[in-house]
Amino acid sequence: MTPGIPIWFDAEKFREQGQRIIDDLATFLEDSTTGNAAQVLPWRDENAQYDAWKELLDRDIELEELFREVCSASIRLHHPRYLGHQISPPATASALAGFVADTLNNGMGVYEMGMAGTVMERLVIEMLARQFGFADSASGFLTSGGSMGNLTALLAARNTADPDVLEAGNRDQQYAVMISEQAHYCIQRAAGIMGWGRQGIITVPVDEHYSMRVDLLPELYDQATRSGKRVVAVVGSACSTATGAYDDLAAISQFCSQRDLWFHVDGAHGAAAAFSQKYRCRLDGIELANSVTLDFHKLLLVPALATAVVFRDAGQSYVSFAQKAEYLFDEHVPESQWHNLALRTFECTKAMMSLKVISVLAEHGLAAWDANVTQLYDLANKFADMIDETPAMELLVRPQSNIVCYRYVPANAEQANAINRDVRERLLHEGKFYVVQTISDGTHWLRTTIGSSLTTTEHLGQLLEEVTRIGQQLESQARGVC
Repeated sequence: MTPGIPIWFDAEKFREQGQRIIDDLATFLEDSTTGNAAQVLPWRDENAQYDAWKELLDRDIELEELFREVCSASIRLHHPRYLGHQISPPATASALAGFVADTLNNGMGVYEMGMAGTVMERLVIEMLARQFGFADSASGFLTSGGSMGNLTALLAARNTADPDVLEAGNRDQQYAVMISEQAHYCIQRAAGIMGWGRQGIITVPVDEHYSMRVDLLPELYDQATRSGKRVVAVVGSACSTATGAYDDLAAISQFCSQRDLWFHVDGAHGAAAAFSQKYRCRLDGIELANSVTLDFHKLLLVPALATAVVFRDAGQSYVSFAQKAEYLFDEHVPESQWHNLALRTFECTKAMMSLKVISVLAEHGLAAWDANVTQLYDLANKFADMIDETPAMELLVRPQSNIVCYRYVPANAEQANAINRDVRERLLHEGKFYVVQTISDGTHWLRTTIGSSLTTTEHLGQLLEEVTRIGQQLESQARGVC
């Protein structure tokens, strides 16, 4: 150790510990990707988990041991039987990028605090804008998650409709946004944050495919206007979280154009289809949106969080948080300040998310994203076929993305909800598979997000066997059969 250097900055210790920790992580990754790890999720309830960690941290513990304990208590996203929430198993290049970015810890609110990251961020946005079909006049930035991205876009919509609102507030004006009933709950939260309340959400029913009924937009808009609401935007889902359904973006765009409304696409999950030559058609019309959000950490092999907010008009990317901060910025011409990211994002101290994205491109190119998205969407369709061919199994809707909803159907239909809830709980506690659930019209469905390119039809067949086995057991128990 160099004399005069505090131990927490000891470079030699960092080198030695880092090598051992990387070795441990590589073993964890290998056990996960090969499926050698028997459990995807080592289930332990919250109180037992708390007690175990309290006991562990009440004694002296080496750093490597601490990290091993974290791994042993964590869900394995790289496991081929991880079929749960919408979060990508990160590519190793991107994981290493996170390690580098955290070590550098460049804040990136203003250019001099994160020069490399700021320029990479612009390049990421320009690449993404091209994929969406935007012109060179598009711009945007990265932010901390889809919820923040959608809030930022809706703030831009409101502030564009009423440029005085940042200074004067909402006053007596009831603003509103139109969304599908399948839209992500963060849109309703955004309306609450902006002071619109429940009255600020106009919910549009969905069709049999769980896509927004665009034909109802004119009637609902007129009703809202007559009641004194000022509609400022329509949000199209690409895709919805619950069922993976895509809205008709081209039709929504036409409606917005006719009424001079902001058109925002919540593409946090499914806008990644822009990189798939096969499934790019899901996004027809996205090039007409005023703004789009996309989570790189959903389908594009990047660790959380890394969300892009892209605006078709670069100037509109500055209106969400337009205000003066003289101690940071010495000019007030927005377009000349693209390199000072705090002018456009809610964050002032902002992580170097761009490095995580760039690392995947540098190592594998755009072809990796095409291959990953296409494979996962293809596999979802194959899984749907398998469900249709499995007795006592029912598909909610034909998948449009990598999200598939289905359920076990017992002989007594009244027991279906309880049995499917219990099937999910049993799977969770056994830990061999990880799936989640959703509710549609009061009916409980198992929900699978195929997020790993390591998952095969064999794994999915095993899952259906497990669901059937557990469902039959629960059904027998309900009948009182031993």
